[in-house]
Amino acid sequence: MISLKTKSEIEMMKEGGRRLSEVMKETLSEVKPGKALFQINQKIEELILEKGGQPSFKMVPGYHWASCLNVNQGVVHGIPNDYCLKKEDLLSLDIGFFFKGFHTDMATTLCVSGGKETFLETGKRALEKAIEAARVGNRVGHLSQAIEKELRANGLNPIEVLTGHGVGRKLHEAPHIPCLLWGPIESTPKLEVGMTLAVEVIYAQGSPEVVLAPDNWTIETADGKLAGLFEETIVIQPEKPLILTALI
Repeated sequence: MISLKTKSEIEMMKEGGRRLSEVMKETLSEVKPGKALFQINQKIEELILEKGGQPSFKMVPGYHWASCLNVNQGVVHGIPNDYCLKKEDLLSLDIGFFFKGFHTDMATTLCVSGGKETFLETGKRALEKAIEAARVGNRVGHLSQAIEKELRANGLNPIEVLTGHGVGRKLHEAPHIPCLLWGPIESTPKLEVGMTLAVEVIYAQGSPEVVLAPDNWTIETADGKLAGLFEETIVIQPEKPLILTALI
């Protein structure tokens, strides 16, 4: 069942999202050559706790880290291990923040020391267009369609087996928000005021096929080509959607 949030619940999520965006902003300055993934994760957990939250991802059964950090061909669920970042590595940071009973979720991808602008800008733009489509009266399929159109127009492929999702009292709620349109838009859930969504753009430079890494968590591209991940938590409002996790 899709959960609609009250004004007071949205206010709590809004504050949680603001704090999460601060965590992300402060973490990005830690991303540099030579930095180990576990060190970045440690900083993320420290920041979450300092800001009065709890790491959402540590509430997932069997997952023991505050973030998911994916390098190069890593798509999602990457374990923050002892890998040390190198210049021109692609790193995605995915962080969840639990605050006063509600989760918010956000992700971004960047190139260590700069580069790969076209690949990254396309993912950002796809997310922006999906959020623009998140209007009352539209459907989840309009978001999926916007993501798919932008990615394919630039020679990139949406990952087919992974989706965005509703978010709130649970980290993963209904509805699923695919990165491509499956079937008629009319068959997808209608957007209503009070829906809180973690909209994700999950995409690849090459084939959309993915495999599970030996650590049994990290999902990688099957062909070893680059992957990207951009995500914001939003709330559907009477006019345009509000981004709860916008970087300050």
